[in-house]
Amino acid sequence: LPISRWQRDLTDSTVLRNLGVGFAHSVIAYEASLKGISKLELNEQKIAADLDACWEVLAEPIQTVMRRYNIENPYEKLKELTRGKGISPEALQTFIDGLDMPAAAQAA
Repeated sequence: LPISRWQRDLTDSTVLRNLGVGFAHSVIAYEASLKGISKLELNEQKIAADLDACWEVLAEPIQTVMRRYNIENPYEKLKELTRGKGISPEALQTFIDGLDMPAAAQAA
């Protein structure tokens, strides 16, 4: 038996001894993040107005659905539609209606 802590077995790992410290810091950071997020207030009217003004935001989820149904070159097709110009809801709906996808996916 060791007489003091300085006679510790050299196979004992410093990393293992300090693992709890790193974990504790992670838990503290997580709790602080939750506390900060709980203080946020959404301006739902502003978000809705921004989304109504920028329909191009929906290009990425549309691209994801296009990939799911194996439509070729979804990025290029949407780039051609959206690059450098605003998109109206009607133009976006026309684009979606022209895709070779199931009706349920187009309606969603």
